Amino acid sequence: MQSYNRPKGFGEILDETFKLCKNNFSKFFLILLIIMGPIYLLEAIILLSNGTSFFRELGAGESLVDQIVAEIDAEATASISWSREFGNIFIGLALLVAGPIAQASILIGVMKQKNNEGFTAGMVIKNAFSKFWPILGSSLIFGAILFGLVLISFIIILIVGAVSGIAIPFVGIVLTIPLFLGVAAGVIFLLTRWSLYLCAVVFEEDFPGLSRSWHLTSNNSWRLIGLYVVLFLITFALSLAIEGLFTIFLGYSVLHTIIVNLISFITSMIFAVCYAVIYFDLRVRKEADDLNEMIDDYKTEQL
Repeated sequence: MQSYNRPKGFGEILDETFKLCKNNFSKFFLILLIIMGPIYLLEAIILLSNGTSFFRELGAGESLVDQIVAEIDAEATASISWSREFGNIFIGLALLVAGPIAQASILIGVMKQKNNEGFTAGMVIKNAFSKFWPILGSSLIFGAILFGLVLISFIIILIVGAVSGIAIPFVGIVLTIPLFLGVAAGVIFLLTRWSLYLCAVVFEEDFPGLSRSWHLTSNNSWRLIGLYVVLFLITFALSLAIEGLFTIFLGYSVLHTIIVNLISFITSMIFAVCYAVIYFDLRVRKEADDLNEMIDDYKTEQL
């Protein structure tokens, strides 16, 4: 595609994202359904086996609002079901493995579109699974970095806030707020610089992809953060609106959970496609920058 041969603006990236999602919706949705569907089906079975109703059932004389309040109270006061808790742990671990593979499959699909090549869901899933261990390993490394940064940040803020708060409470509050904002900005900046690791692994076989991502995102960090924020707001608003509507009519039933998971397919698709478009855009920008640097170095040597 000619549009991939030049850098894109903020709006052009979003426009290309939604265009790709629209033109390949059935294929991308099928990818997510094949990889993630069995996990969410297992979740539904676990909920049913623990007594969650499939449909919402209004009691006699109960209004819809009363039923919603009663369900929220029931969720908050429900006793622990160990089978459900172990099931949730298993599902969480399964999603940690399947999620990156599903995302990688969509990335490969976008690459096929970029190269004007046809593809099927099975084809790109097979290609993604051929890189299973690098994808899983790099995702675990990124996840460990994320956990470490959040944990260290929390400890720093807690120590500074507690020490200063013990001496002078007002000073503790004054110091903690800007410290929290500063540390959060630093963590977001670092994670953004490393965020394209999966693209580097899938497209360039650069394991774990962190250094390559750092190179690609240089001089584009805050622009990239802005894109992530806009993308988050769009997908969050979409999820909130649809999930809120179905919660009113279905409550916290199994059918509600299934619908919410299907909605997550759509938001995950949008993010994965935009993620790929951002990567190819930065490739074009960085290759142009690298070429200009080579020309400047050559001119310097000739002087």
